[in-house]
Amino acid sequence: MKIAIVTDSTSYLPQEIVDKYHITVVPIEVVFNTKTYREDIDITTSEFYDLLQESPELPSTAQPSLGEMMNVYDKLAKEGYDNVISIHLASTISGFVNNLKSAAQTIDDINVVVYDSHITVRLMGYLAQEAAKMAQEDKPLDEIIARLDSLRASIGESFVVDDLKNLVKGGRLSNASAVIGTVLNIKPLLEFDNQTHAIVAYDKVRSMKKAKLKAEEKLANAMQDADYPLRLLVIDADDKEAGDRWAEELKEKYPDNTLERSYFGPVIGAHLGKGALAIAWIRDFDKS
Repeated sequence: MKIAIVTDSTSYLPQEIVDKYHITVVPIEVVFNTKTYREDIDITTSEFYDLLQESPELPSTAQPSLGEMMNVYDKLAKEGYDNVISIHLASTISGFVNNLKSAAQTIDDINVVVYDSHITVRLMGYLAQEAAKMAQEDKPLDEIIARLDSLRASIGESFVVDDLKNLVKGGRLSNASAVIGTVLNIKPLLEFDNQTHAIVAYDKVRSMKKAKLKAEEKLANAMQDADYPLRLLVIDADDKEAGDRWAEELKEKYPDNTLERSYFGPVIGAHLGKGALAIAWIRDFDKS
């Protein structure tokens, strides 16, 4: 049984991982006024944030068409794959997964399992990476899905944004009233709720320094509760210096944990804005 792995561009996978594990990455589009850009194809992350600063209007995003996805699956079927695990951004922030689930039922020549990551960014990329590695090892479909479920359940995150405009406008912050109308310099801390998988504000403080400390408290609790090693991740929205600095601080605190750096690309940056920072964690799939 030959299994293919498909994900979308918000996984922000390094190209070497995509090539090594033969992962198919479908681009999501970001739209400025009437001009559409495919993430990481027509626009780079740095170009996007430059446009974001210059544009008088907030950008929007557009999911791939079902026709495009059907073409992807058809191509994989012709390449000899029997199954596809299609791993995509949380259904609570995009209708993409649910639309795909409906469409997948109409496909006859290949079995498509549409998997809701309950998350996005590099955390979702880790799920795609591990699934693809297992597929290369000829692991059965049900074993891969079980592994994905286990890894997904271990994910945690805390991110800080400077500007909630687009999250609120797009309806992607479920408890927006908790932080709207607050005084200048309030830093809301956001997470994907463990029960609803929606983006929620779980706390708010008055400075980035305090926000980072709150986020680190959440990480410390997760480290204490986990009976397996965690892989750590620091993510920035066009503020590499701040992200690198935070990563170095965390490396000093947790020298035994794998820590990696990533970024909020155009599609997620369209909702979070420039300057957002996050720390995230997942069961370290290379160690347990």
